[in-house]
Amino acid sequence: MHTYTYRLLLANGRTRSGMLRLVVERDLSAKLWLERQFDAVVLQLYRLPGWCSTVIDAASGATRRALPPVELSGLLRDLAVMTHAGVPIIDALKSIANESDYTQKSAAATARLLAADLDTGASISQTFDRHPDLFPESVRNLMVIGEETGNVDRMLLEAAEHIERLTSLGRDVRQAMIYPAFVFAVIFAAALFWVYYVIPNLAELFTQMRVKLPAVTRVILTASKWLEVHAAVSLALLGLTLVGIWLLLRLHTGTRRVAYRLAHRLPIARVIVTSSGMAFIAEHLAMLVNAGIDIIRSLGVLERALSDEYYRDRIRAVRASVARGGMLAPAMRNVGGFPPMVLRMIAVGEETGSLDRQLTHLAQEYRARLAHLIGSLSEVIKPLIILAAGAFFILLIVALLLPIYELVRQASMAPTH
Repeated sequence: MHTYTYRLLLANGRTRSGMLRLVVERDLSAKLWLERQFDAVVLQLYRLPGWCSTVIDAASGATRRALPPVELSGLLRDLAVMTHAGVPIIDALKSIANESDYTQKSAAATARLLAADLDTGASISQTFDRHPDLFPESVRNLMVIGEETGNVDRMLLEAAEHIERLTSLGRDVRQAMIYPAFVFAVIFAAALFWVYYVIPNLAELFTQMRVKLPAVTRVILTASKWLEVHAAVSLALLGLTLVGIWLLLRLHTGTRRVAYRLAHRLPIARVIVTSSGMAFIAEHLAMLVNAGIDIIRSLGVLERALSDEYYRDRIRAVRASVARGGMLAPAMRNVGGFPPMVLRMIAVGEETGSLDRQLTHLAQEYRARLAHLIGSLSEVIKPLIILAAGAFFILLIVALLLPIYELVRQASMAPTH
């Protein structure tokens, strides 16, 4: 892609200047495109050095807002419907760009971006491939297959359904975490209220009345006093710790790998990450193999798409084994970490030549399992969290009620005059 600065003489006698980015082999093609697009005469056209295009790519990628999955799937589905009806894809993109309402500004901007690329003579696959920040690699591969086979409309529809299925998987996993996160937030807020308001007032009362305090009460009062004195420091440390953990998980591969390995060993987390990971793997492989992409290339796309470092390491090893001439099922069995049912169904698919159908069945099965698991776990987690919260507050109440009981006993035994 080349970057040009231009100066035009318009039909009304005015001049127009600006910057243009086109994928063309010759500067003459850019000149002809400008003349046709603006119905003008090119007075000046200058191609910027290659490093300027690199800088502009980086800047536009940093400032461009990613297309939400719902809008992305909607855009792909609209394109599939119109191209299936015989509408040229460039006309379909221009229609979406012009008719999208205010709630779909991102989709309209993406459609304009794609239409501009197609208008410069780029192919459909090249157009999608220029925007890896907008389109996942799996979608870009589908466009290559669609262009090669003449089934662009079918590949667009398959890409839309693929995005919708992945969005549903992510939504199911987040749904399982909403209730625990909300309860823990409420418990944390209540604990702060007790630590910074209730306990200090009671501690002052106990000191004035010289009440004999049990060990558990003294520990809680000491901790509350420390937190009260060091409130700003403790909250700052907590915030920095959370931000640091988030940055490490996002930017450091080793930390993510340790976190996912730990998640695959913890009782409840193991069930969630295993089911969601296998649903993601089966969905990607089924979609790519059904589209006609070879298994080695499909495994490479899957490896780059996976966020679970535990499964990414295993898929990388499986791909290396298959690239050396091995079969998929034995490679997965040797690497380990995959459920027996997956290994058996893939082995049957390889033996009978029905690997695409077996992967489709696996994807459907694991999507259904994940949905059922989320529903079941939400019912199991609720009482566990309630028990944990109850135990925490029982500890606080008992620790504070015992001195109050002692205070009442001393008051009742005091002589009256």
